[in-house]
Amino acid sequence: MSLELQNVSKGYRAGGRTVDVLAHVNLQVAEGEFVAIVGYSGAGKTTLISLLAGLQAPDAGRALFDGEPMHGPGPERGVVFQNYSLLPWLSAYDNVRLAVDEVHGGWSAARRRAHIEACLEMVSLLNAKDRRPAQLSGGMRQRVALARALALDPKVLLLDEPLSALDALTRGTLQAEIARLHGEDRKTVVLVTNDVDEAILLADRIIPLSAGPRATLGPAIAVDLERPRSHTSLNRSPAFKRIRESVIDYLLGSAGRGKAVPASAPVPGPGRVGAAAGVDLMPAELGDA
Repeated sequence: MSLELQNVSKGYRAGGRTVDVLAHVNLQVAEGEFVAIVGYSGAGKTTLISLLAGLQAPDAGRALFDGEPMHGPGPERGVVFQNYSLLPWLSAYDNVRLAVDEVHGGWSAARRRAHIEACLEMVSLLNAKDRRPAQLSGGMRQRVALARALALDPKVLLLDEPLSALDALTRGTLQAEIARLHGEDRKTVVLVTNDVDEAILLADRIIPLSAGPRATLGPAIAVDLERPRSHTSLNRSPAFKRIRESVIDYLLGSAGRGKAVPASAPVPGPGRVGAAAGVDLMPAELGDA
């Protein structure tokens, strides 16, 4: 299994002009790999995930899955969005059931029910299966979205900043959950995030996305740190600091080459690893792309 973008560019029409969001993007993700793409908010990370999911087509270049061009989304690529995307009138169980019925409709009712419950149990939500989204916390809603994606049994899990709207404690808990799930079945994962520390905690490889417009991917940085990882172990690791500096140096350099970082953007600096004090790279000119 492989996931690949070959010299991909993508833009949008806005205010009578074309805004080039991504330009000449090349990416290869191997089977079982956890890749984190880190960049400023508004640089085009969601557009990149949409291209990998087949939700959008490139303006130029090719998006490939297993060497074949993508023609829309498919169950082999599960997506978890930042905004949960749950149906508010359905329970947690029924939100997952919709995906299972669509992809595994040929299974018996008993097998589908067991599969749904196993996916909810995987994210520690089986005891809340009858609650609707309004009765769940933000972290619990995101767990439902993760269970729904896992229920497809996808070959690739695409994570579009799924933790960015959560409080620090919930974010840390779900980071550990994602790391555990990846460690158990070695599913291929692509995460986009603006949190450098989160990327180091979870990924095998980090690829920075330059500041937009016309954002492109920079050099890949291997995260050669032993698993399982914890916030405490990373805080003491010289390798963590080296990787962190490499990612931040590239991103700040790309912003300087393209345009000034706005005064509202936080300046990365030393600090504890983790969502509470992670380095979040905030927007330049564009809205969330």
